[in-house]
Amino acid sequence: MPHSFNADKPKTQIKWLASRTQDEWLALVVANPIELLIDHAHCERKAAGAALQLMFRYMCEPGLAEVLSPLVREELQHFDRVLALLKSRGRYLEPLQSPPYGASLSKQIRRYEPDRMLDSFLVAGLIEARSHERMSLLASNSPDPELRELYADLLASEAKHCGLYWRLAEKRYEKEVIIFRLKNLALAEAEILSNLHPEPRMHS
Repeated sequence: MPHSFNADKPKTQIKWLASRTQDEWLALVVANPIELLIDHAHCERKAAGAALQLMFRYMCEPGLAEVLSPLVREELQHFDRVLALLKSRGRYLEPLQSPPYGASLSKQIRRYEPDRMLDSFLVAGLIEARSHERMSLLASNSPDPELRELYADLLASEAKHCGLYWRLAEKRYEKEVIIFRLKNLALAEAEILSNLHPEPRMHS
């Protein structure tokens, strides 16, 4: 009998997102847990790198490094945890072909300031929001108890990181400007995910 997914989770609406994850994605990743775990490690590494990049790009922006530096440390702690779990199962970090998600979203970031900073915050927040939604699905549907525990434990952090990027934007831009741009970026993000990537990835 095929596994019955708890597709109604997460029950809390992720306000940033313009679409819900397809059931086909959940079936694909649940059937390939180790490959997804390797990709998850890469995602944590990239999240830390993206926050560091913002710290270097806006080195003198008041209040930015104080917020992003703890986020970088937390992302690397998650990276270490996923690596340790992989090692316990006889696997290690391996190169994986990236889905088009990250590169396609990055193309939505406008090139000139102050739009570039706003878009950078919102794209980072969208990625965190999607991670939160998908980890919630995995925490409810993975047949592996250890993986369910991992994803459940990381949920609060993903939600916190999403809110962090919102607050960074809110302190620097008018709320109406943020909401208008976020809606456009969320629609673009949903469009990117509308065609399921054939390989199991956290953002595919």
